[in-house]
Amino acid sequence: MGRPPARTAQGTDSATPLPRRQMLTDDVHEAIKALIMDHAIAPGARVSIDGLARRLGVSPTPVREALARLETAELVVKEPLRGYRTTPLLDREQLADLYRFRLLIEPWAAARAAENADERGRERLRSEMAACRAPSEATYEAYKALAAHDTRFHVLVAELAGSAQVRLAFERTHCHLHIFRLHYDRGIGQRTLEEHRAITDAVLAADPGAAEAAMRTHLETAYYERLRPVTETAG
Repeated sequence: MGRPPARTAQGTDSATPLPRRQMLTDDVHEAIKALIMDHAIAPGARVSIDGLARRLGVSPTPVREALARLETAELVVKEPLRGYRTTPLLDREQLADLYRFRLLIEPWAAARAAENADERGRERLRSEMAACRAPSEATYEAYKALAAHDTRFHVLVAELAGSAQVRLAFERTHCHLHIFRLHYDRGIGQRTLEEHRAITDAVLAADPGAAEAAMRTHLETAYYERLRPVTETAG
């Protein structure tokens, strides 16, 4: 028998390729994001839509769409009548505020996750930890998978805690992006994963006290040992 006829637009399934326009916009978004994260476009610099379009070999339309998405992630800001500018790096006080906020909510969330997670939730946590490896280079392209894991991990802990508000609050900080722009080296990736494993082990053991302590250690280590010294040196 011959092959079945291709499905029409009314009967497409999940294997149908994405429209080229969507693929192009996503590609442009990732390309501009990498330029910002790697400081190829400096923090606080003006962003030229036409210049980026020429650099990437595309029309201005996907560049505008990508910049609108990056504004939502707080990597660029749109100034009235002046266009886009990349956001500055976090300064000392902004970084302190971010970690004060995280230390208030995330150790609590880890403890609640240890109390509340069911077997399906624990399996999701195991799978998340099994899926990520430390990057081998100090570039955003190498770090991108770890940044995505970091977001998924902390959001998942909040979900397992049973708190939609904590999950939303964490997502809105976009902290993984801003922290990378401030400072990144290859050693951070391995240490981050080790600290995530300690939190995971405590949640899987249904030990709220250990989970809370492991999350607090993770955040305090990131702030006091890795990030605050960078802002003090810079400012």
